[in-house]
Amino acid sequence: MIPPQIIRGDATNPQAKGPKIIAHLCNDLGGWGKGFVLALSRRWPEPERDYRQWHRHRAENDFGLGAVRLVRVRPDIWVANMVGQRGTRHGSAGPPIRYDAVERCLSTLAGHARELGASVHMPRIGCGLAGGRWERIEPIVVATLGHRDVSVTVYDHD
Repeated sequence: MIPPQIIRGDATNPQAKGPKIIAHLCNDLGGWGKGFVLALSRRWPEPERDYRQWHRHRAENDFGLGAVRLVRVRPDIWVANMVGQRGTRHGSAGPPIRYDAVERCLSTLAGHARELGASVHMPRIGCGLAGGRWERIEPIVVATLGHRDVSVTVYDHD
């Protein structure tokens, strides 16, 4: 079991050698424009483009809570778009975070990470606009990734 390492830094600039996956949560409405996704879009256009297309064609694919798409942005870096929140903060009853969907996303992500021999890098997913609490997210990260010996680095932005 590998516990997540928490460091100060920018999750869009992962600090590790070898293959890396940057993981983050998306909503199920097709909205991309606030929070961590802005930093991703400043660095690479592909994750947003893929997410919007995935949502647009959702009638023919797996888009929905708990779904994951890996988007390659460099030869050694992928971004994992993970649908882990229902709607957005505004107009939702309670926080949009869906912990069961986060768990399904991270379980799927663990398989991808092991297949690629990749480490996983993320901000404190679900704890910003999604309204989640790290005390609930961290045990999910440990159970899904850490117990499968996937190295995880969590970045606290300055």
